[in-house]
Amino acid sequence: MPFSTEAGCAVVLDEQDPLARFRRRFCMPQETIYMDGNSLGLLSVDAEETLLAALSGWRNKAVGGWLDAGPPWFTLGEDLGRMQASIVGAEPDEVVVTGSTTVNLHNLLGGFYRPGGRRKRILADELNFPSDLYAIRGHLGLRGMDTERDLELVPSRDGRMIKERDVIGAMGPGTAVAVLPSVLYRSGQLLDVEGLTAAAHRAGAVIGFDLSHSVGIVPHKLHDWDVDFAVWCNYKYLNGGPGCTAGIYVNRRHFGSRPGMQGWWGYRKDRQFDMLPVWEGAPGAGAWQVGTIPVLATAPLAGAMRLVLEAGIEAIRAKSLLLTDYLMFLADETLCGPACGFAVGTPRDPSRRGGHVALEHPEALRITKALRARGVVPDFRPPNVVRLAPAPLYTSFQEVRAVIEHLAAVVRNVEYKAFAPTRDRVS
Repeated sequence: MPFSTEAGCAVVLDEQDPLARFRRRFCMPQETIYMDGNSLGLLSVDAEETLLAALSGWRNKAVGGWLDAGPPWFTLGEDLGRMQASIVGAEPDEVVVTGSTTVNLHNLLGGFYRPGGRRKRILADELNFPSDLYAIRGHLGLRGMDTERDLELVPSRDGRMIKERDVIGAMGPGTAVAVLPSVLYRSGQLLDVEGLTAAAHRAGAVIGFDLSHSVGIVPHKLHDWDVDFAVWCNYKYLNGGPGCTAGIYVNRRHFGSRPGMQGWWGYRKDRQFDMLPVWEGAPGAGAWQVGTIPVLATAPLAGAMRLVLEAGIEAIRAKSLLLTDYLMFLADETLCGPACGFAVGTPRDPSRRGGHVALEHPEALRITKALRARGVVPDFRPPNVVRLAPAPLYTSFQEVRAVIEHLAAVVRNVEYKAFAPTRDRVS
């Protein structure tokens, strides 16, 4: 159906939503419209159940939980990796749940960044998530490389997005590794992972992606696209909880490669407790684990993944695109004129868009605060972005419409001026 600004349009969209039934399996904050699922997804009853099961295993089995808990903790990373493989388009042994995103990136760079001759540079983009750039610069420093000369950042032409042809143009005989986001965290631009991978390989470089803003909201085909490696967090659209253990993908072509940080938990499982002094890596992505898996930080993901697999990543993507299309339509009709002064900073083309919408405004910081005072939870990203992330498993179309109404009221009534133009420690 074509969109309209009438309230009935949102009602009909909700009535026709095949994923609406999943909302009741989430713990929805009372009197709140939650639009921050691309920072921290909500708790589901399924995730709570598997966390409580892990606590029960600890209480009742103690150390026996490593083999006798349900599921056993000893292979939890590999078991969850197999669950996640289908949503990133990987073979079951190419994915493991382990570590944190930044630690995993350090580890992967330790294995995949092999400077030699002219091929010394790491290629990234200037709009990449800062943590990834910190890791890249830190890794270059640890390897004795020049953190400026040996890091090439592809510039943005407009401060919002990155042109793939600019990235490809920067790939050359000096490029050793490229590290790029699948989705830019501010604008929500979805990069052409397949095309960039092919271009990197033509240039003789290895390429990896940070999928933190696309995993669980956008289908991927990492194996078919021949991506070398990838990292992601599991607490955004996958709803694994704050600080949830992260994920790694390693293409099977690289099985047997040495991780940058060899550790106890990456040892082959059948011989791990032989306690031999020389490291022998597990077959598959499991070798890239380092320390013991944090069971209580990982257990909620097992329940959260049940929801994602039950809904299906293709259905999640279809609703996500409909939600963001509707949000941008309403923004165009209500917010993007002289009266409110907003601009949409997210690609309109569905094939180039992740799961959130960036609304730009000079007073974005104070507008975000005013929205929170009204019970709407977005987030702010400097310098001028209000990010809205409608999560397909629990956000309704009526909520999207209500958020636009709140934004219009905040600006037209100049409510934002009641708030200080200073950022909170977490925004």
